[in-house]
Amino acid sequence: MIDVTWESLPLILLTAAVAALGVARLTRALAYDEFPPAVWWRETWTRWTDGTGWQLLFTCFWCLSFWVAAACVGTWVAAQFFEWAAWAWWIFWGALALGYVAPMIIVRDGGED
Repeated sequence: MIDVTWESLPLILLTAAVAALGVARLTRALAYDEFPPAVWWRETWTRWTDGTGWQLLFTCFWCLSFWVAAACVGTWVAAQFFEWAAWAWWIFWGALALGYVAPMIIVRDGGED
């Protein structure tokens, strides 16, 4: 059980923010982006599941985000028991979160078009 105190609240909020942004970024990368490995995976998945309900899993934001969130929460739970998993969680999901926020800032920074 996690004790929520005024001292632990900032870390809990940071963890929730990193998780939400990381899940959003990975979902977008897998379901929409033109990143070649993601495109390859979507095309391969579509061939394997042609004509079945499973076909939407990697092409629908709503369908995929639940499973990405489940992976995020699952790895967070593992991080409660293993120090290496905690480091891996923060590095992986933190990099995804930063990779989602940074382009939003760059696009809106008022630089030259």
